[in-house]
This record gives sequence, structure tokens and C-alpha cells, in this order.
Amino acid sequence: MDKQTIAARLRDLPGDVGLYYKDLTAGEAWGFNEEALFEAASVIKLPVYAVVMKLWAEGKLDLGEKLLCRQEDKLPPCGALYFFTGEVEADIRTLCGLMISLSDNAATNLLLRRLGLNFLNGQFREIGLEKTHLERLLFDSEAASRGLENRICLRELGELLEKIYRHSFISEEVSREMEELLLLQQVNHKIPGYLPDSIPVAHKTGEDDGITNDVGVVYAQKPFVLCFASNRTDVPAAERAIRQIALELTES
Repeated sequence: MDKQTIAARLRDLPGDVGLYYKDLTAGEAWGFNEEALFEAASVIKLPVYAVVMKLWAEGKLDLGEKLLCRQEDKLPPCGALYFFTGEVEADIRTLCGLMISLSDNAATNLLLRRLGLNFLNGQFREIGLEKTHLERLLFDSEAASRGLENRICLRELGELLEKIYRHSFISEEVSREMEELLLLQQVNHKIPGYLPDSIPVAHKTGEDDGITNDVGVVYAQKPFVLCFASNRTDVPAAERAIRQIALELTES
């Protein structure tokens, strides 16, 4: 599938749609609205995780530090913390694992409160994310009613994922740990949806009403980065499109 065919397929989808692709062998990169800002949904958890790991590498954050999840902190699934009875104490490394592999919303908000939105946005810029930013906690309906939304730029996240793949994000140790966790993603019906189990995908998804996003590295024979976002769209149609695009890019 060539980029013109993919662009035509994306144009046929309703709403705001974007894609970023990079062949990690040949170096070819192209996109469709890859510089636009999209509502992030849970994809924002990837740059939050990147900042946590950066701070850990710099000796500024202890992954063993424990945070308390109170009953009022629990949010509807995705995730696991919602199902625990009473208060739950978990260290930051565990919260990151839940945030990425199970897309745990309560774990994410604990980390957002611990670090602060303004601080995280400053750290985003330090790791090369100039457009991607946080505006509110997850499930903050009052902030959402005022138009505050967390937003992502697909090219920026694609470049972050490439650094993780090449083990050049912060350090080889940090990159490998992040890569291993992204490979444990449990929400696998988007980019990996039509791929054989023999092709791993290190990725992070996001979804909400009218939103379906997925950004990751596909470990095909010729590995590639693929970042997809769609807002105000027909979610089933958009997910069928990204599954088919990922499969055809793997076979090309």
C-alpha cells in the first residue's frame, strides 16, 4: 500500500484523522495531518511514562515511592485499581505498569497529581514534545466542559517511539524497560488487530466517545513506527482502517 492509497483511505473517514509512518530500516517517513493536534485520550499516558523514566534516570524520582489510591481516586476501567476493595498503596513502577499495559486511569491520575500538569508539560518540552501537552486530569468533566483537553502530535510521538526502539531515549536501560512494558500492552484490537501473533507491537492506545488512537512500533521484518489518531469519527470504521493499513504496511 502506497502513501497515496493510505491518504485516500484516511480522507474517506469522517472527522479529524491523522497518521505518521516511518520505515525504521530505510528511514523513509511521511504522514497525513501528522503535525496537527488531536485529543489524546489514553495515548497521553505514553509521554507521561517517558517523563517518569527520565526523572528516574536523573535520580529525581524513586520508582519505589509508594502512592495511595483512595476510594475517591478510583476511576472507571480501563484498569485494575478500580476493582480493589478499599485503599490501595502501590509504588510508581507498578503504577506505570498499570497505566501502560492496562491503561489504568486511576494509576495515571495518581502520577499526574504527584508530578503536576505544568511540570509535566515542561518535561515534555525537554524530551522534544513541543506540541503534545496536558490540560487536565483524566475524567475531569468540569475541565472538559471548559474545553480543556490533553492533546498529542503524531510526529512527535513517532519520534519518541523511534528513540525507544533504537534504545537512544535517555539511556539503553531506560529505553529497554520502556520497550518491554509497551510490548506488554493488553489492548490489542487496533494496530495489531489483523497482524499475526509472530509480529510484536510495542504501543499505547487511546479511546473515548468518537475517539480512537494508537501509536507504536511494529516489529515486522522491516520494522516501522505507526501513529494513528482520529477524533469525532466513526470509531468502528476508523479501527478497521488502521488494522488494514498496519497489515498492508507489514506486507509491503
